[in-house]
Amino acid sequence: MIRRLATIRAITTAVATIVVAIALVLGAAGLIAALRRTMVDEVAETARAQAGDVVRQLEAGRPPILEVAGADEQLIQVMTPAGAVVSASPNMVGRPAVVRLAPGESAQVITPLDDDEFVAVAEGAQTPNGPRVVLVARALVDVLDTTTVITRLLIIGLPLVVVVVALTTWFAVGRALAPVEGIRREVDEISAAQLHRRVPQPKADDEIGRLAATMNRMLDRLESARNSQRRFVSDASHELRSPITTIRQHAEVALAHPERTTASELGEVVLAEQQRMQRLVEDLLLLARADEHAPMAREAVDLDDLAFEEGHRLRSTTSKRVDTSGVSAARVQGDADALRRMFRNVGENAARHASQRVDITLAERGSQVVLTVDDDGPGIPAAERERVLRRFVRLDEARSRDEGGSGLGLSIVDEVVRAHGGSVSIEQSPIGGARIQITLPVQAAVS
Repeated sequence: MIRRLATIRAITTAVATIVVAIALVLGAAGLIAALRRTMVDEVAETARAQAGDVVRQLEAGRPPILEVAGADEQLIQVMTPAGAVVSASPNMVGRPAVVRLAPGESAQVITPLDDDEFVAVAEGAQTPNGPRVVLVARALVDVLDTTTVITRLLIIGLPLVVVVVALTTWFAVGRALAPVEGIRREVDEISAAQLHRRVPQPKADDEIGRLAATMNRMLDRLESARNSQRRFVSDASHELRSPITTIRQHAEVALAHPERTTASELGEVVLAEQQRMQRLVEDLLLLARADEHAPMAREAVDLDDLAFEEGHRLRSTTSKRVDTSGVSAARVQGDADALRRMFRNVGENAARHASQRVDITLAERGSQVVLTVDDDGPGIPAAERERVLRRFVRLDEARSRDEGGSGLGLSIVDEVVRAHGGSVSIEQSPIGGARIQITLPVQAAVS
């Protein structure tokens, strides 16, 4: 990770340096070009003004003044349109035309006066002797000197600027990535036994700060999942230990004192405890599949048939009165086996706690199907109604497990209902006990 951070730092610095260097070189080239163009234009304007003076003198019929200040820095030639030199400044007497230009044109030329470039401009004049072309050329030596000095300064300055940019980027990126290294070290030291630890979170609300906050939330979820898994394994082990212990105790008594029990009695105990373990294992497998979000079957299910089936089963297994007169036709799309298990668990829960009566009602209300199961038992305190939907929760821990069940029934109901896009609520029943109300969409989308 350190190498990776160093690579990111180096790449970022290199990219920033290269981009700035290219931008500076292009900007410097543009600056020099623009400066040269501006200065050349100024020299040309000065030459054009001087040519205008000569033109006015010729048109006035006066002999033109062709004197120049610098013999090797400027020249004047008066020519015919054919290019024949009529008169010239002293430094160009007897020399041919430097360049032929039409009036109003300009050009950069090399003259016999100097190896440096000149800028030449031409202006037209109407004289008594006919049309003339006045050519004035001025040296660009000052332009060349100025651009040379600036170019040298840029050659020295630009690398310094690039170095400053590189160093600034290197330290800025290093400072920005420093919290990432702290996060990396902390995460590297966190093990399954240390999920309570959290990564350092910068105060700044930037990308790294949000990354640290996200990682801490992830660690919160991992710690919560680890704790839930530990509780689940511990509770499952405890639940499985009870029937195993019961079977072992009866078997040991039968072996040590054969006269105290019969094979039939021992078989009944073993069969009952085996059925209890089988139900518990099936419950655990169902919850495990729910935790893995395993897809359920999707088919049309008549909930009224399942409600009547559960009512019939409860009547055959309990002496309490089970009323299904409030069940009407209702159909959803879902997993028939899972929904049957939902009915069985909520029915067994009501029958276990009811004093004398269990009412099951089912009806479609718009786009929803509502299942209500009431009992006349002691009810569920309001503060405990949400907790009983969790796994391995019993309100009366002092009761025997045979009377209180494994504590998985309502949690399985909640898992099945949520997998079908519905919800479970627990309220006070009008007949005195608890009311469990399940709402499912008519077209339940099974996850």
